[in-house]
Amino acid sequence: MKFTDEHEWLVRDGDVATVGITEHATVQLGDLVFVELPKVGTALQKSNPAAVVESVKAASDVFAPLDGEVVEINDAVVADPSLVNSDPLGKGWLYKMKLKSPADFDSLMDADAYKLLIG
Repeated sequence: MKFTDEHEWLVRDGDVATVGITEHATVQLGDLVFVELPKVGTALQKSNPAAVVESVKAASDVFAPLDGEVVEINDAVVADPSLVNSDPLGKGWLYKMKLKSPADFDSLMDADAYKLLIG
């Protein structure tokens, strides 16, 4: 599992990465009430908005962690955004993307580096 400084997590399986937001992000946002995911086939560019999560506190962009194309979305979190709060690293995943350059995955933060970031 790798992390971004925008509080996204990724797990890679070959050239496909599953993407979600971290537990730290869900705590900061509060209870989610709305999730908007990209359409399958959407080309994503690293650091550009890919999805939107909205809580009772605020709406927040979820940024693309790497370049790639959306190959699957988690319809369950659209129907029940609370899944992101209750299981952010499991059932609360947001989308899967085919990585343009799978080797770029290794440039992201590991768990120890992410823990240092969030203090």
